[in-house]
Amino acid sequence: MATTSAAAPGGHAEHVVHGGHASAVSGEPVAPERFLEGLKALGYDFFTGVPCSLVSGLIATLEAEPETVYYAETREDAAVGLACGAMMAGRKPVVIMQNSGLGVCINALTSLTLLYKTPALLLITWRGYEGNDAPEHIIMGDVCGTLLETIGVPYRAPEPATLLDDLAWATTYQREQRLPAALLLRPGVTR
Repeated sequence: MATTSAAAPGGHAEHVVHGGHASAVSGEPVAPERFLEGLKALGYDFFTGVPCSLVSGLIATLEAEPETVYYAETREDAAVGLACGAMMAGRKPVVIMQNSGLGVCINALTSLTLLYKTPALLLITWRGYEGNDAPEHIIMGDVCGTLLETIGVPYRAPEPATLLDDLAWATTYQREQRLPAALLLRPGVTR
């Protein structure tokens, strides 16, 4: 388990770890319940995706609420397809994935959501951020922002203090452009 050290009041080192990963942001993580409240307040009502430990609290919160529609998927491209269908049925979808899953669903994003203008919020956990993670996450951690830019999906990488404002930005973008928008969630933004 990776940790970071910071000087705490009194000069003692403090280790900040969230979800088994060193925090890559400043401030306390947004509680999963507050995160879900923010999503629902913006009208999101359909959730799908492939789990990641960086958002394990959010996923557990989704699964615990019987009135919340959450479909766990085994592949990110299938989750994108579910989200498109949900959007066509009048729902406002969220797709949750690890950034490694971005590589899996590039074709679904480009040939379905972007081509047919089917908006969805992409919550993408940023594994390998700044080279801090297991070796298999480092390359995708370096290129995930560039991949999103290359295919034309705008994104932000919020701090805990800006998460709800960045959700509002993504929601406005989707409404105005009829296209997906992404939030890259670094370790420590939520639990």
